[in-house]
Amino acid sequence: MTAHQAAATGARVEPALAVRDLSVRFATRRGLANVVDRVSWEVAPGETLAIVGESGSGKSVTALAVMGLLPSPPARIEGEVWLEGRNLLAATERERRAVRGTKIGMVFQDPMTSLNPFLTVGRQLTEGLEHHRGLSGGELRDRAVELLTLVGIPAPEKRLGEYPHQFSGGMRQRVMIAIALACDPQVLIADEATTALDVTTQAQILDLLARLREEIGMAVVWITHDLGVVAGIADRVSVMYAGQVVEEAGVDDLYRNPRHPYTMGLLGALPVLGSDGETLQTIGGLPPDPLRQPPGCRFWDRCPQRLDGRCEDEPPPLREAAHDHRVRSFYDAAREANREAGA
Repeated sequence: MTAHQAAATGARVEPALAVRDLSVRFATRRGLANVVDRVSWEVAPGETLAIVGESGSGKSVTALAVMGLLPSPPARIEGEVWLEGRNLLAATERERRAVRGTKIGMVFQDPMTSLNPFLTVGRQLTEGLEHHRGLSGGELRDRAVELLTLVGIPAPEKRLGEYPHQFSGGMRQRVMIAIALACDPQVLIADEATTALDVTTQAQILDLLARLREEIGMAVVWITHDLGVVAGIADRVSVMYAGQVVEEAGVDDLYRNPRHPYTMGLLGALPVLGSDGETLQTIGGLPPDPLRQPPGCRFWDRCPQRLDGRCEDEPPPLREAAHDHRVRSFYDAAREANREAGA
């Protein structure tokens, strides 16, 4: 049962992938860099979870840790990543290799550097099928053609023999999606999958992933800094700042009622049609150094709503502010308290 079917019937559906208290620190010459700090989220079959935040917030490191692609050392990883009743972080490297590509697929940020320029697209597309599915010969080629057709690449039989430089940026991204989908994964992680594409190609890729999600019930984790894209594709949104989840809610609820000042700032920076040239909002300052995280709220020195004497020194917990809406903010808690007192 997918997340959408469960929502229609009121039934609970087990997550396809669940991350619990995931932390990632990197050993450097200057000390330990705390890049991901006790992050938790889950995504159900047929659901799209968007993870958003500015560069350096820990989004991509979270995805690489989930995939088991961070070298240790220098990475120090703690927490749990649950798939089919098994904690992947406790699995052996051999067990993780068996999962990558079969149970979880990933589309990386830059398709030009992710694809090997010395191998044909067909060879790169069939590697996983040979290794995980044992396909060969005509059966292998037929599956490769089927995958390129699935992602909308014309003349797939001919394109199998071509190299990545012979494809446009949008076509290379489609190839990356085809590779990620080759072994029918239950979960697809897409890391800034459309960032470098023009808006027309971006829309085509988004439509493609939405269609695949509906057709095969695949769970999608969409990592991006672009909240404008998120509105049209996600069911739920997890907002990250300085390695922490600071807000998580259903997409409609988040856009209609953002509770964390950082989320408010991100939404305020979106251009709006018909705004008559109004100046976009900006978030002043810079994120904290992961080597020297502040003792209190990590957003406090950039926050226009900070509470003096508390936010700087006391770390706010991630609390349930409303049904299916969590937020890490003393400001939101104080606002709710004032609202209740005045009611």
